[in-house]
Amino acid sequence: MFTSKRLLRAADNLVNKHFAVGNGETVLITADTATESKLIQAVADAVIQSGGKPLVAMAPQLPFQGGLSDPYVSDALKAAVVSCDVWFDFCFPYHAGSGAHSAAMDANRCRYALLALAEADSFERLYGCVDFAAMMDFNVALAEFFAEAAGQQVRFTCPKGTDVTLTLDKLKMIRQRVCQSPGMNTVPGTQSFYPVMDTVKGRIVIQALFDEYYRALREPITIEVDGKIKGFTGGGTEDRPSLARALRRAGGTGDFGYFVHFTLGFHPGTMLTQRQFIEDIRLPGSNAIGMGLPWWEPGGGENHPDGIVFDQSLWVGDVQLVKDGDFVGPGRLAKLHEALSRRLD
Repeated sequence: MFTSKRLLRAADNLVNKHFAVGNGETVLITADTATESKLIQAVADAVIQSGGKPLVAMAPQLPFQGGLSDPYVSDALKAAVVSCDVWFDFCFPYHAGSGAHSAAMDANRCRYALLALAEADSFERLYGCVDFAAMMDFNVALAEFFAEAAGQQVRFTCPKGTDVTLTLDKLKMIRQRVCQSPGMNTVPGTQSFYPVMDTVKGRIVIQALFDEYYRALREPITIEVDGKIKGFTGGGTEDRPSLARALRRAGGTGDFGYFVHFTLGFHPGTMLTQRQFIEDIRLPGSNAIGMGLPWWEPGGGENHPDGIVFDQSLWVGDVQLVKDGDFVGPGRLAKLHEALSRRLD
């Protein structure tokens, strides 16, 4: 099978530089029927070359993410996830938030990677086309910036009409430069930040949506929020019922719930695919908006929907980080951002 130089680099960055797979470690690679075989082969080969022991588990695509996927996960996979050292999850919808994922986290052995990528080209762009060390330098510094800003007011806007404020809460997940301890991890190129949930006020206009499936929206959806989500307008006739169902499921009490996370996407190698959710939320200036309740809150985890705002402008306190999608942050962050912008062949 032909494997491009960039795909080999991407697999090496994931396996060795990001997760430091060691000699003798058991690595579970979950994929579904939509995942390209050359992607899985490249990652499995990199695990073998590192001295690890890969196991590839292939299954039909899950119909939902989170707790709603539990009836569709096999007993064999449930057994495997609690017995691995590293879990590379390429499935989309993904296992994060499911019962199997919770069991793996409770076992406190597994380093889980929410990858959720079906296409080798997308994986190459995310892991293989920029200097990985520079990517992690900036990502870790950005996480530290948000952590230190807890308690400050955040505002973000977009050209479609988004204008929202919130009080910044503590980070829920710490970005690890090298993932060497058990827990949850995501693809570099974006940084989540979390609101004190009842402080979110204003309107958010999303142009892409992942509720029961991922797609670009024919018409943007405008969501009104004052602490809780009050309602939404716009979207196509095919969008409104599925979003309402997903919000009520994820809200836990029959209402639409809250906004639970936001993000700052900054990966310079990305392109808008309208197919690969994990890549699209890493476009420079994107903001992935989590709604309802996530798996880390009591009663959460059941298919909480995500929308995407593009070309955001973002302020944390008096500091502007992004202007119309372009990073304009200050000082050390600016220097680190400049260093990661060089593309690799």
